[in-house]
Amino acid sequence: MNRRLFLSYTIAAGAGACLAAFPFKQAEAQTVKAATKNVDSPFPKVIKTDEEWKKILTPEQYYVTRQQGTEAPYSSPLNKVHDKGIFACVSCDLSLFSSKQKFDSGTGWPSFWAPIAKENVSEKVDSSLSETRTEVLCARCDAHLGHVFDDGPEPTGRRYCMNGVAMKFTKKQ
Repeated sequence: MNRRLFLSYTIAAGAGACLAAFPFKQAEAQTVKAATKNVDSPFPKVIKTDEEWKKILTPEQYYVTRQQGTEAPYSSPLNKVHDKGIFACVSCDLSLFSSKQKFDSGTGWPSFWAPIAKENVSEKVDSSLSETRTEVLCARCDAHLGHVFDDGPEPTGRRYCMNGVAMKFTKKQ
């Protein structure tokens, strides 16, 4: 085989490989999009730059809500909150959970059997660890709140295991 023919085949094979990868990337993007369960939001999205978030959040709040971190178990003062009220997103003030749905799961994080309104949270497949989990996000600002599991109490059987640092509590008067 001469060198010119070899180079032609090599270039053609490389171009073919590049073109073959294009539909795969497109399909991969559609799979990621399909893996996100996000109810159509009735309110406008809150979008800020990292610098803007850092100005309004503490370093720990930023780590958890913007970088998908996790606070240490049993470290949140919200674990001990048993008053009537609302747990809202620390980033955008969207009401997320009512104290009526809060229960002690024994996990070390504030837990709820349902959100205050289904459209206030979104769920996304999280494969960051060895097990696949369902991540829970604020539907308005996409703040990472925690994860939801199917081992909660009735009536839903779900356990929304939330990072307390991602929420703030307002006591009902």
